[in-house]
Amino acid sequence: MSDNLDALAGSVSRLHAVVEGLDPVQLTASAYPAEWSVADVLSHIGSGAVILLRRLDDTLAGTPTPDDAAAAVWDEWNAKSPGAQAGDALVADRVLLDRIDGLTADERNGFEFAMGPMTLDFDVFVDLRLNEHALHLWDVEVTFDPTATVAAGSVPVVVDNLQMFTRFTGRPTMSPGSVQVATSDPRRSFTIGLGPDEVAISPSDPVAEPDLELPAEALIRLVYGRLDPDHTPAVRGGADLDVLRRVFPGA
Repeated sequence: MSDNLDALAGSVSRLHAVVEGLDPVQLTASAYPAEWSVADVLSHIGSGAVILLRRLDDTLAGTPTPDDAAAAVWDEWNAKSPGAQAGDALVADRVLLDRIDGLTADERNGFEFAMGPMTLDFDVFVDLRLNEHALHLWDVEVTFDPTATVAAGSVPVVVDNLQMFTRFTGRPTMSPGSVQVATSDPRRSFTIGLGPDEVAISPSDPVAEPDLELPAEALIRLVYGRLDPDHTPAVRGGADLDVLRRVFPGA
């Protein structure tokens, strides 16, 4: 497997191990965010797997996916019981992984996946699923363990994808500027650029005194709106985390 596909396989296995031990009461507990139950998160993972599988198969067949395909899947999954949402999510999750892993080298090399104005190759398609999967796995795990972190196997891949996905998660600010960030586990250096039109994060050269030092998994959660004060590890530097939390409010 490639690094990103191997990370996705690890995330899928970890989710299955966590969910298979949950009882009906735990499935209805508030997850992260609090307005979602654990079953709601799992329904999102499962319905997302079904939608991506349909789009994957349509892409390989050269067939357009109907505009209303996703809405029909969401309606179906929203109508399921919490137990069915959990059980069916594990099945759909594994089916999607197996389908991705089973693509031939020619299918992978020629893969072009349309998402809005962008065309994604096979690796980015896998990254798209991994990013969502890793964060929603955390949404479930943190429900039962407030100290939970993004799964270590996913972090090196997801943190290196932040440059691509920040355009979807950042909220432009009227106070332009930049924040120099250094991470640990793995060590990375980034510049977060703030402006009235866009928010961007890009790799940068290390600086002696970064504005923010934190674990890489915490930076991931910051960018995806999951670094609230109750789930923030020890950080260093003079950057105002409250400002950055407003820049990255999450979905």
